[in-house]
Amino acid sequence: MKQHIDKPLAFLIASLVLGGCMIFVSAAFGILGRGFSGITSVAFSHLVLGVGGGVVLLLITLNSNYRHWRKFAPYIFGLAIVGMLLVFVPNLGFAHGGGQRWIVIFGVSFQPSEFLKIAAIMIAAAYYSTIRAKSETFTWGVGGLVAILAAPIILLVIQPDIGTLGIICMSVLGVFFAAGARARDIAIIICIALLSLGALAYTKPHVKERIVTFFYPAENQLAEGYQISQSLMAIGSGQFFGRGYGQSVQKFTYLPEPMGDSIFAVAGEELGFIGSTVIVLLFLSLALRGYVVAARTTDMFGGLLAVGISTYLAGEAFINIAAAMGLAPLTGVPLTFVSQGGSAMLISLASAGILLNISKSRRT
Repeated sequence: MKQHIDKPLAFLIASLVLGGCMIFVSAAFGILGRGFSGITSVAFSHLVLGVGGGVVLLLITLNSNYRHWRKFAPYIFGLAIVGMLLVFVPNLGFAHGGGQRWIVIFGVSFQPSEFLKIAAIMIAAAYYSTIRAKSETFTWGVGGLVAILAAPIILLVIQPDIGTLGIICMSVLGVFFAAGARARDIAIIICIALLSLGALAYTKPHVKERIVTFFYPAENQLAEGYQISQSLMAIGSGQFFGRGYGQSVQKFTYLPEPMGDSIFAVAGEELGFIGSTVIVLLFLSLALRGYVVAARTTDMFGGLLAVGISTYLAGEAFINIAAAMGLAPLTGVPLTFVSQGGSAMLISLASAGILLNISKSRRT
């Protein structure tokens, strides 16, 4: 009998993508009002290349048997690592905002770390579904995790892109947990991660600044704390029902990155507490529905892949929202399906297509 995609999951993805486009367009008008001359190219890159191209990739991955990704996972992961190395090649890679994270090919910029997100999830799902029961052992379980994350950690710390590194580690750790990791091993890994973050804060000034700003946002409101202060002002001014769609004031004035890191603040100001809650609930429902799909999948690889993708898509959104509300340090992580970024949108929609394809394979 022919299996169909999970309709609740498809509805959630469609709602977030369509709603995200509306929020992006509203935020773009704020940049236009500031006199930014490059808004046309930015909007084209996001809506046509990002959303349009992403929908094409979603349809391709939706209609491609997810089981094929298992045998190609090592090659996809290797290709992603090569892409990460290319950002350091002169005249090919370029820096922006203090990070060496982009490459330009035929005039089109691309962020390889976005591709690395799904590549790392694929290799983790393929690995743990292969070793199966050995996941509970320290050597195969934790050892495999370290082997998978070693290259991404090194390359993302050098760039630096700590936000993306957090997403990858969280998603791969989710796969490891679903594969049967022991609670003791998870606790050890979390402790190591916290110690590593402390070491990064000590050696990397920008990491230390963001952590200090998180704990003391009022101390540097005109410097490091400026973005979070303006973000909180925008969200707070939305009150319960919001100013109304398109009526944000902060996007026209002082809010930094209204199409990027701070786009949730634009949504909060225009849609208020009610609209912001709906956005949070949609992402929460996406994660939970993705985990339901994982639990119903007929094979271990599909289940682990679904867990990793669900954690990545929803976790990325929650980190962005938490940062906008002052509940987490600013990391530059985009709001899934919403924030400006063609690379992020392409990979997010392609990953959503894989998740929908996995939903076809379920126990009856």
